[in-house]
Amino acid sequence: MMRQAKVHRIATTAPDDLSGLLAAIAAGTIDPQGIVAILGKTEGNGCVNDFTRAFAVSALKAGLSQYLDAGRISQIAYVMSGGTEGALSPHILVLERGAGDGPGPALAIGSALTSDLPSEGLGRLAQVRLVADGVAAAMADAGITDPADVHFVQIKCPLLTAERIGEVEARGGSVATRDTLKSMGFSRGASALGVAVALGELDVEAVSDAAIGRDIALWSSRASTSAGIELRNHEIVVLGMSDQWSGPLSVDHAVMADAIDTRPVRDALDRLGFGHDVRAEGRLVALLAKAEPGTTGLLRGARHTMLDDSDISATRHARAFVGGVLAGLVGSSEIFVSGGAEHQGPDGGGPVALIATKA
Repeated sequence: MMRQAKVHRIATTAPDDLSGLLAAIAAGTIDPQGIVAILGKTEGNGCVNDFTRAFAVSALKAGLSQYLDAGRISQIAYVMSGGTEGALSPHILVLERGAGDGPGPALAIGSALTSDLPSEGLGRLAQVRLVADGVAAAMADAGITDPADVHFVQIKCPLLTAERIGEVEARGGSVATRDTLKSMGFSRGASALGVAVALGELDVEAVSDAAIGRDIALWSSRASTSAGIELRNHEIVVLGMSDQWSGPLSVDHAVMADAIDTRPVRDALDRLGFGHDVRAEGRLVALLAKAEPGTTGLLRGARHTMLDDSDISATRHARAFVGGVLAGLVGSSEIFVSGGAEHQGPDGGGPVALIATKA
């Protein structure tokens, strides 16, 4: 039986703003029974204490309780990414699927929720293996058998807090880092390497605890991971193309070599059939990207200060900078740019996914 994916981009005025979502449901534009995942950009700081993510998830679950039972609500992946620095515009992407007809291939969506990760496993090989299994489950959910058909894997992963560190140490264990902010990078990195293993980009034997967060030669071309305080498991969403799916949507991906490398993104837009002016066509449904300041402190030989700013996290600088570059390219600031690209694309760069209606 053919399936069809739908992606709805809805602007929000605050983390708990459900007006656009509820209006779309009331109008019949969105069938709540078909919602697989909700991705969102919230206007928090994107750091450990960014509670806008949990606030948004709580509001979404409360709003959907008018239409879905608790069991169904818990099956939805809620991937909230904090930080809309610069002119990035807060919004949500509602991913829906249902019955389809007509020819493929078309956008396919799969999701999976892993079991809770023990905090001593965060940033270590245990997390890599857990995520790799979760990505495989999400691919199966989408009916995708060939990893080459996967164009993007969006993951929400946990982080460490002082309480969680204390729990581990009380039972005689250890954690990858006692720095809660750095734990976000370790978690993002290990999750990204899990994607690389699942998609055959890396062999698990090439990954070790010591390499996670340190060996910049190890990376995935299709992973996008975001850490948050609001969960202990992993919420995984796979986006790909499949002959078993129909409908008007396609997805493609690119890998930026650095923060101003737009050529690969332009090439992906060309493959999706865009003409000379993306902004005039109105076919771009969503853009998702990773932003990373890199480890050298240089951008094409020129010094930047993102890594030296003690007031503002480098990930916040990177989100605003890459967000501006990509917004200028596609003519919209309503794009999903996530900071912190450890093992997600080459050092200083990052993967990008583009969802568009077919030409």
